[in-house]
Amino acid sequence: MTGDRSPGALSSLEEVVPALLLDDITFWHVVEWIIVMFFWMMAIWVFIAVFADIFHRRNLSGFGKAAWIFLIFIVPFLGALIYMIARPKPSVEEIHEAKLQHMHMSAHSSASGPITTSDDIAKAHALLQQGALTQAEFDQIKARALGTA
Repeated sequence: MTGDRSPGALSSLEEVVPALLLDDITFWHVVEWIIVMFFWMMAIWVFIAVFADIFHRRNLSGFGKAAWIFLIFIVPFLGALIYMIARPKPSVEEIHEAKLQHMHMSAHSSASGPITTSDDIAKAHALLQQGALTQAEFDQIKARALGTA
């Protein structure tokens, strides 16, 4: 008879199910899981940063980029570590472009409201004083800010 269940069989099932779900999990298991997930996320972040750096490099040929990607796929952690140690330092031109891009992005996405033309000119003048901009670039930014370009 299928409808006939013994009380002993039902109680043993009720004892096993909660034991399988929660009895083995402690606070330290949760902490361990959080730490492991943190390190996995950091590893993924490192790989994304290394891939982005490889593909943004202008001084690497296509074969060089392919070789670095191949090395990172074959020996992931060691390949990423070798790349971070062996990669060339950014050139002066790359630093200059990054500063201009940063200035351009900060001017268009300011959280404190719209940037005035005097703010644009002041930032460009500060970069000119630091030597990051040439006089021609400063004049171009100034003309663009004043709307005369």
